Amino acid sequence: MSEVKIFAGTNSQALAQKIAKSYGKKLGDLTMSKFSDGEMSPSFDESIRGCTVFIIQSTNPPSDNLLELCLMIDAAKRASAYKVCAVIPYFGYARQDRKDRPRVSIAAKLIANMLTSAGADRIMTCDLHAGQIQGFFDIPLDHLNGSAIFAPYLSTLRLKDMIFAAPDVGGVARARSFAKHFEVEMVVCDKHRKRANEVASMQVIGDVEGKDVILVDDLVDTAGTLCKAAQIITEKGANSVRAIVTHGVLSGKAYENIENSVLEELVVTDTIPLKQQSSKIRVLTVAELFGKAIHAVTGNTSISSLFI
Repeated sequence: MSEVKIFAGTNSQALAQKIAKSYGKKLGDLTMSKFSDGEMSPSFDESIRGCTVFIIQSTNPPSDNLLELCLMIDAAKRASAYKVCAVIPYFGYARQDRKDRPRVSIAAKLIANMLTSAGADRIMTCDLHAGQIQGFFDIPLDHLNGSAIFAPYLSTLRLKDMIFAAPDVGGVARARSFAKHFEVEMVVCDKHRKRANEVASMQVIGDVEGKDVILVDDLVDTAGTLCKAAQIITEKGANSVRAIVTHGVLSGKAYENIENSVLEELVVTDTIPLKQQSSKIRVLTVAELFGKAIHAVTGNTSISSLFI
């Protein structure tokens, strides 16, 4: 069995430190040099010949994070690593997973091709925007589930009349899985968009009166949809509204929107580092989840025990 070494990209240093500690190793030494024009040049500062290398990097915009990951994968392959696994806690560009209108890119497929061409032998990620993106890869992909992080936390809240809500039709399966686990009901917020990041109208399908509502989603960007859903649910008579979201992209006026919303709290994970602190945002770590998954992959054991 080859030696395991774990390295981190610039964007995921803090999370990578925690994953490495959970796994039981120190992060490997890697230098990311930059030319004056911003061109990146990674170099491994220790031998990785014959090693199984895990490179941890979320690929949220800007695109430098994605390019940096590809360069690190290429450097590892050229340094004679036995296997290279790209650990991508947040898989960026996943919202562009199909041609929903003419003359647009299927960016998620393009990113899959780039990572494979760079030399990745395996991908490990968490809560893809759409599960079918797994099929874009011709290499093994371990798709971890954030429910293993959120379910124990929700149990500690001891909410009397808990009910789950999908902020849009696309999130129904995600919300239903939580509802099934806690043996409660669920509702759906049906929204219509004029353009990206702008909700034109929304209505709630289901009864939320007197309920403690938990909105479930895979990512929160500007928080427009989430805050609007929370407002409408409150107007329908809900007792409280919270949100659990795996990836806190939080761009634009997201922090302002959340602070001014009726949300009791927004619970996210540390797949993406927060740009600023907020009294309404709670962060749970996925480090132990990824640490256990790396153990399972290197020990050739099942990762199904990590799912709820």
